Amino acid sequence: MRTSVIARKTHKWLGLFIGLQVVLWSLSGVYMTVVHIDTIHGDHLVREAPKPTIDAASLSDPLALAARERASSIRLAWVGGQPIYVVTEPSGERAYSATSAAPFAPPDEPAIRALAASHYTGREPIASAELITAVPAEIRGRNPPLWRVEFDHWNRPTFYLSPVTGEIVSRRHELWRVFDFVWMLHIMDYDERENVNNTLLRVFTWGAVLMATSGIWLLFHAFPKRKIRRGEAR
Repeated sequence: MRTSVIARKTHKWLGLFIGLQVVLWSLSGVYMTVVHIDTIHGDHLVREAPKPTIDAASLSDPLALAARERASSIRLAWVGGQPIYVVTEPSGERAYSATSAAPFAPPDEPAIRALAASHYTGREPIASAELITAVPAEIRGRNPPLWRVEFDHWNRPTFYLSPVTGEIVSRRHELWRVFDFVWMLHIMDYDERENVNNTLLRVFTWGAVLMATSGIWLLFHAFPKRKIRRGEAR
């Protein structure tokens, strides 16, 4: 069988199996380049918090608190303008007042709504607020429970807040959700949507390379060859 026939059949069958994925690569790539990554991250949804200051002498000793609670880590945070210590204990995170070392009461739903609204840059009201115990796929990797607050906007801005401190843990919106979907199509990881070196992607990538190579080979046979006459050869 001639090499041109082999190249033609290879190109045809690879085009049938690989061609659709090549189209998906192109379309998903267009979306990921047109929509700015800062927009995808949702930076425009969160108001930049002021940086408060406090006299260090008014803070309780964090090392003493960490030793008392047998904490593996401790950090200073601000919630509603109030300094708190967030302590990681064997049972999880807990919050304490940074000035008195007294336990910090977890925020209830009205407090969560107020905190979410204070961080939101838009003017739309809150559509829903609920404490979830099952983590949705869009924030996979986070530990429940979390407060989920959604605003009444076409882009469905959604804040996920810590039930311990009320801090924003993550934010999502419709443009991000579309990005997550096209990213899945782009890297062909239909489960975790994270592995950019999976076997399926490598197989289709090499298939696309072979399809392109066979197409280049066909170019050499696409144009008629000029025959040299005997008289011209002298």
